[in-house]
Amino acid sequence: MDPNTAFLIYSRLNDRYPHTENSFLHFQDPFQCMILTILSAQTTDATVNKVAPSLFARFPTPESLAGADLEEVEGIIHRTGFFHAKARHITGAARTVVERFGGRVPATMDELLTIPGVGRKTANIVLNHAFGIDEGIAVDTHVRRLAQRIGFSDSANPDRIEQDLTKLFPKSHWGGITYLLIRHGREVCPARKPQCETCVLRDLCRYALSKEEG
Repeated sequence: MDPNTAFLIYSRLNDRYPHTENSFLHFQDPFQCMILTILSAQTTDATVNKVAPSLFARFPTPESLAGADLEEVEGIIHRTGFFHAKARHITGAARTVVERFGGRVPATMDELLTIPGVGRKTANIVLNHAFGIDEGIAVDTHVRRLAQRIGFSDSANPDRIEQDLTKLFPKSHWGGITYLLIRHGREVCPARKPQCETCVLRDLCRYALSKEEG
């Protein structure tokens, strides 16, 4: 896809979903942003937001979560799924923040990637949402699906999709395109039964156009 078409798609989505928020997770600081993003894997942001008050009431700081009892943490985050692994990840992440970074979540990609449970997607979200830094583009399941359907990328690999997206969009749009594709993926273009007939991108989207031709 050429950058001009990509910009037109961005503009239409931006008109369709005005930015009233920059995150789907409810957090107060970079530490909460990182922990909640780790917990959001394989579950909904709504579910994570429900456990957040209890989790941070009990463990409000990296120091307190770093020394937490795993079974207690598992009980609090149980509804997010994969709670055994997630409990290990968030307590390990808290320990790393305390031991290596003085209790403060780092604001660089390289440092974030040394933290347990933090991959490029999580690091990009933390940098953008908590620090206002656009280092890359977070590729979650919605972004991956829509990037392939619309025609932004021909790859199924998240790292390659991120590279393709960063080439198509200026850096000032990197944080926005993640938000817009997630909104559109949830509301119009789910994995099953995409609503192509009412989609604002139906004349630009590779998937919608192929359906019409078929």
